[in-house]
Amino acid sequence: MPELIAPTVGLHASWLEAHDEWGPGLHEDGFGLRSADAVRSPDGFAAWVARLVDRPDPEKPLDAGQVPCTYRWIVEDDRVLGGIALRHELNDYLLRVAGHIGYGIRPSARGRGLATWALGRMLVQARALGLDRVLIVCEVDNIGSTKTIERCGGVLEGIRDTELGPARRYWITL
Repeated sequence: MPELIAPTVGLHASWLEAHDEWGPGLHEDGFGLRSADAVRSPDGFAAWVARLVDRPDPEKPLDAGQVPCTYRWIVEDDRVLGGIALRHELNDYLLRVAGHIGYGIRPSARGRGLATWALGRMLVQARALGLDRVLIVCEVDNIGSTKTIERCGGVLEGIRDTELGPARRYWITL
């Protein structure tokens, strides 16, 4: 049975296995990974995890352009299957490009309904934060994500060109 957990250094090896499965790049949506994050070393991984764990705390300083965010990993039997991020508010960039929630499932774990399951749980968290509705954005040709968002009540606002390419924009009323 999968569970959503806060990021933890205890899953370093499992997270690296998932990261390697995705292949080169920083495209694991829902993990908050930046190009400067040295996640291969134990110290770098610990620093990255500490930053993720601190992000929902409104008292902690954030880098420019960042907003409070809750990160959760989708884990089953100590195996990292994916990640999901709930941004507590939208700045200009998030409104244009990324939305409130981003998620990703490692290739070998796709097709099991994990994204729909995780998104449903994060929508409960969004409601608890006082959000009335959330914006979720996905690549225009990402059929799996489109189905996930629609299963969770997403209503298509439209398709827009963004800095990252054409994207579908969905709103979910909470």
